[in-house]
Amino acid sequence: MILKDPRTRHRRLGVVAAATGLLAALLTAVPAAATPDPGDGTAASGKEVSRSTEAQVRAAIADGAIPGQDEVVHSDNIEHLVNVPKDALPGTNSDLAFQGRYAFAGNYDGFRIFDISNPKAPKTVAQVLCPGSQNDVSVSGNLLFLSTDSSRSDSSCNSTTQPATEKSSWEGMKVFDISDKTNPKYVAAVETACGSHTHTLVPERKNVYIYVSSYSPNAAYPDCQPPHDGISVIKVPRNAPEKAAVVGFPVLFPGEGPDGGGNPGAPTNPGVSKTTGCHDITVLPSKDLAAGACMGDGILFSIADPEHPKVIDQVQDNVNFAFWHSATFNQKADKVVFTDELGGGVGATCNATVGPNRGADGIYDIVGKGDKRKLVFRSYFKIPRHQADTENCVAHNGSLIPVKGKDIMVQAWYQGGVSVWEFTDSSKPREIGYFERGPLTTDTLTVGGSWSAYYYNGYIYSNDIAKGFDVLKLSDRRTDPAKWVRLPELNTQTQPDYFD
Repeated sequence: MILKDPRTRHRRLGVVAAATGLLAALLTAVPAAATPDPGDGTAASGKEVSRSTEAQVRAAIADGAIPGQDEVVHSDNIEHLVNVPKDALPGTNSDLAFQGRYAFAGNYDGFRIFDISNPKAPKTVAQVLCPGSQNDVSVSGNLLFLSTDSSRSDSSCNSTTQPATEKSSWEGMKVFDISDKTNPKYVAAVETACGSHTHTLVPERKNVYIYVSSYSPNAAYPDCQPPHDGISVIKVPRNAPEKAAVVGFPVLFPGEGPDGGGNPGAPTNPGVSKTTGCHDITVLPSKDLAAGACMGDGILFSIADPEHPKVIDQVQDNVNFAFWHSATFNQKADKVVFTDELGGGVGATCNATVGPNRGADGIYDIVGKGDKRKLVFRSYFKIPRHQADTENCVAHNGSLIPVKGKDIMVQAWYQGGVSVWEFTDSSKPREIGYFERGPLTTDTLTVGGSWSAYYYNGYIYSNDIAKGFDVLKLSDRRTDPAKWVRLPELNTQTQPDYFD
């Protein structure tokens, strides 16, 4: 189905959102306190909404203001080719990586490998059971890397949950040999301080460096002590991955006292996350640059020496950003898009109550040269389609669509779906296409929707938390040139030089 009048939908949902008390209580006039991404088991749970909210959602569906429950809608330039439901791994679907004709899909219970040589009919070639949120996944050569950010009894794939207060608990990075895609082999585990919420590869010929992002230390956690104001760096020899080890912990936020030099959060900056590490880092190896989304801060830094990254600039937005979540460079490396995960991914924030500037993307120009470069804010972008108050929706993971001379990306918005938008003019971003489903439920705020949406070799691939693996085809004169760009491998946090 294609919505005939999105302006009508936008207007009607503005009335719906204003009429409900749910979000008024959830998100006050100041930015709401951010929380991490959904933890173990939250995707299956739901928070009941009031009867009046439920009635408003049902009325919006009946009026055509929003899609019906599980109904698929999209713009004219996007075609939904296929959905592959979950199979042996019932947990929360998370991040995606690509190599050749394969897609690698993370899941809180492990990971799944698809053969996407025919994008209209992906085939499962392996499903690996290895519980441990978030199980963010990336690949390089014959190696696959998996993040564990939940306290486990040990590093094995048979581990069980165990309190982080116990010294024997384990969190960190796992390494698999994927030379045989049908039979991945677990070859190494590296424990890191505060685990690995996400990770970023800096690949070299002989070694792969991994920047491990983690946060939320606690004095009661033996292996996750404050201030935790940096990242773990792991070195993995390609020919001997079993020798993978932490080679450093560069401090990105130096400062006096136990809290380091990052954003102090509340009460100094109410509703803003205190910076105690990074959530996600994106590197641009061709430019020796990296951008870090670090809870209460956004940073630009040099990775000319990958073991010793150096911060060039640090910015904050204590008005509209609650939780700096991820970053994406444009191809020329003169812009960065930062995302704000207001509500931690479990809140209904795509409505008139929250507005267009919170839970959004922040577009920054990179001005100057060398170590004097600065991040300069230009504008916000948020999807223009209001969502129901039972739909978790906020800016999440996306990637560039490689078109020379244009800055276009595709992005996941949880139950807000998948958005294709342009920021060639940093001050005037605009959406040019979308795909989404109607709410999972009309009586509870249930976590679901697209976790990651990435463009790879002519198609958009989305890992939906609840519904599974989606493949979309984008047909638009503005993006059609990207179909000629072919990559042998894609980890979106390791951005390629698409035209070199």
